[in-house]
Parts: sequence; structure tokens; C-alpha cells
Amino acid sequence: MKFEVQLSGSSSKTVRSVELERVGDRWKITLDGQAVNADAVEIAPNAFSLLLEGQSYEVRLSPSPDGVLKIQIGLQEFTAEVADPRAWRGRRHGALVAEGRQQVVAPMPGKVIRVLVQAGDRVEAGQGLLVVEAMKMQNEIRSPKGGIVGHLQVKEGQPVNAGDVLASVE
Repeated sequence: MKFEVQLSGSSSKTVRSVELERVGDRWKITLDGQAVNADAVEIAPNAFSLLLEGQSYEVRLSPSPDGVLKIQIGLQEFTAEVADPRAWRGRRHGALVAEGRQQVVAPMPGKVIRVLVQAGDRVEAGQGLLVVEAMKMQNEIRSPKGGIVGHLQVKEGQPVNAGDVLASVE
């Protein structure tokens, strides 16, 4: 599979060509025509441990309803828009659709300061579920899909660690 990825960071915007090929239980990755020595393991929903050219990274992905991925690597944050060059260029690409039960995890350590929904509530994709305060900033944690809040694992005032399951949406 070959993709064009437009990355936007705090100060730059680049377009990269990424090619993925499954080889046994591993992936062969080519970036802008150059083979890359990489290994990735999913450690939690939308969280990966990435070994890239001998350096280790923890990568968190947050798909949004408009099809853009938010990528957090340590303290750096990027957005990525993925296009499949084989797709018809005139077609507007749809959003990523999460299927089945989705766990909502804390993207970073912090404290739950506000719960916006209750178990059993119907929510839309991108709707706020709760607010976590981390590093003196409030971060609204949003639903990855439309559905029903299945279970809330936290309450207001509770501290959370990165990767802790906060809720599920079915």
C-alpha cells in the first residue's frame, strides 16, 4: 500500500510518500523511496511503541471525524492527512470510521476535572466525553465514534496515567 501523508507541525508542513508492505508478522516500510528500519507494537488502543532506526518512541494517534490524524510523540504534536494516490483525485476522502467497541484512553497523565456524559448516553463522533487537566491545560477527550457510552471508568477528581482506559463507546 502506498500513501501520501501531509504532516503539519508547529512550524512546518511536509508531504511524504510512505509505502507499507506486510512481510510475515512484520512491516516493510519505505519512506520517500528509502527503506526504513522500523518496528511498531500497539501497546493500547491508538498508542504504539515505535522503534525507528534504533531509537524508541511512544506514539499516540487520535483520529478525528474529518479524517485528519492527530499524532503525539512525546511533547510534540502533529496533524497528518493521509491520501491514497490510487484513489480518484477528485473524490473527497471520508473520515476514518471506528467500528465495534472503542476504548477511550488518557493521552497523558493528569486529573479528570469534568465528566460530560453518563453511561448509556448516546454520543456523536467527536463529541466531548470528559475533560482531563494535564500540565495546567484542560484537554477535552472526545468520542472516537458515534454510539452509546458503555462504561465510564473514572470520576471527577480522579488522577489518571497515560494509556489508562477512561470509558468505552459501543
